[in-house]
Amino acid sequence: MTFQIWPFFPVDRASLRLSLHTRVGLVLTGLAACLLLVMAGFWLHATRNAIHEEVEAATRVSEQWLKAVIGEIQDVPPIARGERLLGVARAIGRVRANELDIRNAAGETIYRSPAPTYKAGRAAPAWFADLLASGLPVRTLAIDGYNLSLRPDDSRAILDAWDDLAAMAGWAVALLAALFVATRTALGRALSPLAEIMRALDRTGRGRFDTRLPVFATPELGRISRAFNGMADRLGEAVDENVRLESAREVDRQMHARLEEERRVIARELHDELAQGITAVRALAGAIVQRTADAPSLHVPAQGIVAVTGEMQDGVRNILHRLRPAAGNTLAATLERQLAGWQVQHPEIALNSRLVIGEQAVADDLAMTVVRIVQEGLTNVVRHARATQVDLAVTRVAGWLQLTLADNGVGRSAQPSAQRGCGLGLAGMGERIAALGGHLEFETAAGGGFCIRACLPDSLLQASPEAYA
Repeated sequence: MTFQIWPFFPVDRASLRLSLHTRVGLVLTGLAACLLLVMAGFWLHATRNAIHEEVEAATRVSEQWLKAVIGEIQDVPPIARGERLLGVARAIGRVRANELDIRNAAGETIYRSPAPTYKAGRAAPAWFADLLASGLPVRTLAIDGYNLSLRPDDSRAILDAWDDLAAMAGWAVALLAALFVATRTALGRALSPLAEIMRALDRTGRGRFDTRLPVFATPELGRISRAFNGMADRLGEAVDENVRLESAREVDRQMHARLEEERRVIARELHDELAQGITAVRALAGAIVQRTADAPSLHVPAQGIVAVTGEMQDGVRNILHRLRPAAGNTLAATLERQLAGWQVQHPEIALNSRLVIGEQAVADDLAMTVVRIVQEGLTNVVRHARATQVDLAVTRVAGWLQLTLADNGVGRSAQPSAQRGCGLGLAGMGERIAALGGHLEFETAAGGGFCIRACLPDSLLQASPEAYA
C-alpha cells in the first residue's frame, strides 16, 4: 500500500521504518530533484530553440551558396553543366548541417552528401531526437533537368545536446547524493538529543520519576527538555501526593475498623455486664414489690427502683443500638427508631422518610454503613444546613441499595459552621461507601438545599445477626 508524503513522491508504508533524519533527507533530496527537473525542462526548451535557429541559419547560407553556384554554372555550356555541378558537389562534400541530394531528370539520385564525420557512428535516442527536432522543410532547386534537394540535418546538434544532458545528469545525481548525505548527517547531529529524550521517556514510563533531561543548546529541543522536566516534577509531586493520600486512607480504614471493633466490644460488655446487672436489680425490686404490699415503706421505694431500672434498660438499649446498629434483617426498624429519636430532639425540622427495603435481610456491613450515613447526614443538617425540612429515601432496586438525603437549607456553598467536626463527615462517608464498592454524589440546587445520593451494591454475604437487649 502506498501513499504520498509529497505530491511528486509516492512512498509505501515500509518507509515509515526509516529514521526521521533519513526521511527528511529524502524529502529534501526529492525537492532538489524536482527543482533540477524543472530547470532541465527550461534547458531543453532553450536548446531546442537554439538548434532550430542554428540549423535554419545554416540552411539559408547553404541555399544562398547553391544559388550562387547555379548562377556560375549558367555560364558553362549546357553539355558540361551536369559534370560541372557534380564536380562542385563532390569537391564540397557535406554541406554544413544539411544533406544535399542531386537527381537527374529521370528521378535517379546521382549524388548524395557523405555521412557526417563529427561523432560518427553515434546518435541520440529517438525520443530525445523527436523532442528537439527542428522540423525545417526541404529546400529544392532546379537547373537544366537536375533537381537539388537541401535537407536540414540537426542530428549532430541534437547529439551534442544529448551529451551535455548526460553530463549534467551525472553531475546532478552526484549533487543529489551529496545533498542527501550532508542533510542526513547534519540532521543526525542536530537531532541526536532525541535519543536521550526517548531514553528518558522510557525510564519515566517504567516508573523512574526522578529522570531529568539537560537543557539542550538547540532552542526547540531546549523547550522540550524544560517541558519534560516540568512534567516530571509535577508527576513526581502527584505520585508523592497519591502515596500520602493512600497512606492516609489506609490509616483511616484501620482507624474505622478499630473503632468499629471497639464499639462491638463496648456493646458486648454493656450487654453482658451492665444490662444483665440492671435486669437482676429490676427482678429483685419486682420481687420486693410483690412481697411488701402491706409495707408501704418498702413497697413504694421498690416500685421506684423498678421504674428507674426500666428507664436504665431503655437507655442501655438505645446506647447499644447507637454503638452497634442492628443486623441487616432489622435495618428498617433500626432506621425508624433512629429517625424517631432524631425527630424528638429536633422538632423544628420536618422529617419525611420513605423506606422501601423489603423483607430480605441486608448484610451487616451494608446496614451499618447506611445507618452511619444517615447519622452523619442528619448531623450535618443540624450543624450546617439551617434547614426546615429533610427528605430521606432508602430503596432497594435491582441489586443496589439507594439512599437519598435532601434538605432545603443554605446548601454546601454557604459559610460552614464553626462547630467541631466540620468538613470530615462527607469525606468519611465517601470512604465508607467506596470500601463497599459503591459511589457517592453531592448535589446543590441553585435556589439552595443540599442532596446526598449514595448507591451501594446489595450483593454482600449475610452476617449472622447479633441480638441486643
